[in-house]
Amino acid sequence: MEYTITVNNKTVVYRDKRQSILTCLEQANVEVDFHCRDGFCGACRIKLNQGQVNYPHGEPLAFVGEGEVLACCCRPTSNINITVE
Repeated sequence: MEYTITVNNKTVVYRDKRQSILTCLEQANVEVDFHCRDGFCGACRIKLNQGQVNYPHGEPLAFVGEGEVLACCCRPTSNINITVE
């Protein structure tokens, strides 16, 4: 399954269902702050404007506010629109 990630007026194609949103964005040269890749620190927090994601390894331990997701450990389950600050 292939999804699109719309981020800050750029569209990225998500093809590898095994990779995180963070890895997909990095490969597309979209800069996202991060310090880990396990959902502990919360530095890669992004705003999910539209669409659905899941956490295949369980919910992150870092605080995630309403409408936010951690790019390091989630994967899209639909086309998504996000904001990276």
